[in-house]
Amino acid sequence: MAGKTYKTEAVVLRSLRFSEADRILHLYTAHRGRIGAIAKGVRKTKSRFGARLEPLSHVELLLHEGAGELQTITGVELLRSHRASREDPYRLNVGLIGAEAMLRLFGEPEANERAFGALARFLDLLDETPAAATRPALDPLVLSFQLKLLWLAGYLPHLTSCVECGATGELAAFSPRAGGAVCGVHAAGALRLAAEGIAGIERLLSTPLAEAPAARLSERARRDALTVVTSSYEEHGGFRLRTLSA
Repeated sequence: MAGKTYKTEAVVLRSLRFSEADRILHLYTAHRGRIGAIAKGVRKTKSRFGARLEPLSHVELLLHEGAGELQTITGVELLRSHRASREDPYRLNVGLIGAEAMLRLFGEPEANERAFGALARFLDLLDETPAAATRPALDPLVLSFQLKLLWLAGYLPHLTSCVECGATGELAAFSPRAGGAVCGVHAAGALRLAAEGIAGIERLLSTPLAEAPAARLSERARRDALTVVTSSYEEHGGFRLRTLSA
């Protein structure tokens, strides 16, 4: 039975060498969610596709579904190269954190229009974001993006009151198991957060991605946001992002 050929927008999340000439790509697509595809001959000097299929590239693909798990790329149109981000070490590392978060949180072949839109918006903004005086893992844009992905995946951290007793007074820590902030009475075994950290996380969650770089979060607030993100990954997905150590 002949396979099906279809067209879809996609972002290249990861590219792996498969042979002397081919690469396997992890893609997040607008219509199929996360898929794996093979780009044949892409590593050859005269390849038509090579420069268009770099990590973070936003493309329109023609894909052929065969009998195996990997689909075959038969056509590529470059929509946004995001070359500015790939050529700057700081922005490249920020972009790769976002790409890995997308790959781990939305790893199934199921379309999610809002997640794809958030990914495309994140990469567009990254091209315009100057390098910050911090390590990429603490960049406010990628922290905001990851918090929004957790929300879209159904793991939104509850921060407005204690998840154990409902108290709305001063919150002292974050409980990954309970999925939210806790008061001092229920803080045993939880991850301590500063008041400025909780306020900063709420700001990143409630404002558009475009406003994240101007949020003026303190170093402590950014570290607390990263704590909530990473502990949520470990609790709900059982994983850690390798790119966060860059």
